[in-house]
Amino acid sequence: MSTIRITKIFHFEMAHALHGYDGKCAQIHGHSYALSVTAIGTPITDTSNPKLGMVMDFGVLKKLVNEVIVSTLDHALLLSTQSTQLNPESSSLFERVVYVPYQPTCEHMLVDIAEKIRNGLPQEVKLHSLKLVETPSSYAEWFACDN
Repeated sequence: MSTIRITKIFHFEMAHALHGYDGKCAQIHGHSYALSVTAIGTPITDTSNPKLGMVMDFGVLKKLVNEVIVSTLDHALLLSTQSTQLNPESSSLFERVVYVPYQPTCEHMLVDIAEKIRNGLPQEVKLHSLKLVETPSSYAEWFACDN
């Protein structure tokens, strides 16, 4: 049986700021992100399996990514744990602040996203690649073969 890649695209709105950065991105600003998640595997050949012919059900992939990524990041403010200038407890405007132990660049976000998705995939399916589009002309990619 052939090896097949399947891709599902997710959208979320998120703000971030780059701690210590020497440009405009040091300020809180937001993006409309598009995350492409590509998994790779062999389609199911068991004729008694209701998922016959699928590498994995797109609905299962959607549920996983929504649970571990989108539900956490959508309409959130992502900050490095080193960002101490903001006191989000002082305002209800900051109810969805997510602190991460890294600089919240598109590149670092992909490493984090890859780890979270890989941990939730069925054993017979592997994460092949991720693409995180931050602006219409800027994106970062992660490939399993490079890591």
